[in-house]
Amino acid sequence: MSGADWQSYLRTFHGQKPGVTEQVLSKVEGSPYAWLAEPLHDTAGWIVDVACGSAPTRDHLPGHRWVGADLSSSELTAALAAGREPVVQARADALPFVDGAADAVCAAMALQVVTPLPDVLAEIGRVLVPSGVLAALVPSRLGASPQGLLGWTRMLGALGFASPRWPNPHACDRLAGLLSRHGFQIVATERRTFWFPVNTGDSAALLVDSLYLPGISADRLASAKQKLGSWARPGRRLPLPLRRVIARH
Repeated sequence: MSGADWQSYLRTFHGQKPGVTEQVLSKVEGSPYAWLAEPLHDTAGWIVDVACGSAPTRDHLPGHRWVGADLSSSELTAALAAGREPVVQARADALPFVDGAADAVCAAMALQVVTPLPDVLAEIGRVLVPSGVLAALVPSRLGASPQGLLGWTRMLGALGFASPRWPNPHACDRLAGLLSRHGFQIVATERRTFWFPVNTGDSAALLVDSLYLPGISADRLASAKQKLGSWARPGRRLPLPLRRVIARH
């Protein structure tokens, strides 16, 4: 898929499903957004939330000077409806802030999908003060543990591929190396597995709806929801491994 096609898909996806990523991650055991925000609690200056979506990170940084930026007006409307402000509509590679405006930048579930990624990383570096902090949360590999993988196998098999797809897969488990090559010094990289409850057909459908699936037919989507829904039972859950990378520019 070309860069322009991906941008068009992304606009449509978030226009139709604002807040869907937050809806999924709000159901897991523990809070990925709280985990992402932890290293930023002592930040005195501005925090820019890049590709903030419905801005769930805002709730975990109360009292901070925070601003969210996202291209999707639907996502920003959801953020404002939840009382998360201020927010601005902007591309991740064209942030409307002066050089060195932010003491920190956070990016929740964004760097694997924003394009062109080199331009986005350069823009993050531009708005950060010297030695400013970047806190990023991205998907991680599923790993080899059999627990919960049956449900993923059923769903992904129905969709016709073996693993989730993003335009920047190298911005997941290889994010630390990528940031190093773009002028960042890695402070920490950690992996944590959160667990999504698949106890009803509705929860199964929500998870499928949250995946970026350009080019997948409606029939395949329905099949994936049906197969994962048939696996759903009280107490059943799927692993959602995530990686948090903290870096200084």
